Amino acid sequence: MCEEKETKALNLDELEGLRGDGEAKWYVVHTYSGHENKVKVNIEKLVESRGMQNLVLDVIVPTEERVEIRNGQRKLKTKKMFPGYVLVKMIVTNESWYLVRNTQGVTGFVGHGSDPVPLTLEEVRRMGIEKVYIDLDINVGDTIKVINGPFENFMGTVEEVNPEKQTLRAKVSMFGRDTPVELDFAQVDKLN
Repeated sequence: MCEEKETKALNLDELEGLRGDGEAKWYVVHTYSGHENKVKVNIEKLVESRGMQNLVLDVIVPTEERVEIRNGQRKLKTKKMFPGYVLVKMIVTNESWYLVRNTQGVTGFVGHGSDPVPLTLEEVRRMGIEKVYIDLDINVGDTIKVINGPFENFMGTVEEVNPEKQTLRAKVSMFGRDTPVELDFAQVDKLN
């Protein structure tokens, strides 16, 4: 009987109190500062204990690696990208909203009152939370602007496009010289 529940497909008609369109989206949850990892663990435990894995799909605390130099020593530090916030991929129903909203350490969803506002695909792409397939209409010779990564704010000219790998090669002008660089589609915007 327990196996039937796990393999049963999600039927949206059975979801009581469906608040959105039934599609899993990323939401931002505000937490007490310094409690992000505890909130992540608490949400995951509650989801597991209540069997809500079909509603709350993922919980992350976005981090980035940074090199700090102290006393002449280089140290790699992991820093939270958004202190005080946790990202949750979920289908919003009354039940899933209540579970996340009432988790210890959570102060609320980012949004209007009791209506959480999902991140847009563009925001998800720019944050690098999830690999999003990008249908970028870009050709050799097009001008691009790098929007994130080590070459952020540089302009370049596309030399090669690889749609399967979602990458391109462009010449970027650095220090008065054109330098070829390989970039992900997520790192660039096409300029008109």
